[in-house]
Amino acid sequence: MALAWFDAGEAKKFGASLAQFFLERIPKASQRGDKEFAKKVDYVLEKMVVQIVQFKAQHKLNTYKKAQLGNVFKWALLDAGIAADYADEMTTWVIQKIG
Repeated sequence: MALAWFDAGEAKKFGASLAQFFLERIPKASQRGDKEFAKKVDYVLEKMVVQIVQFKAQHKLNTYKKAQLGNVFKWALLDAGIAADYADEMTTWVIQKIG
């Protein structure tokens, strides 16, 4: 029972898939201040909320699993070349929605 608390495999997979979804749909980060960029990101975030709600309904997430999900999400963004401050902002947003 106690070992299940540390089994974050599904959370990590979801974090990676959420990052992949985000990265495939946002315009280049160089357009970050642009109005079109903001509209596109808002649309993508709305779609991500749907995925997050569905995942939360099917999985019980404890603090450790949430942290692992966020860590995988953040590092996927960083590895894709997203600026660290923006990756932090998006990771914070994801963790708040997972809440």
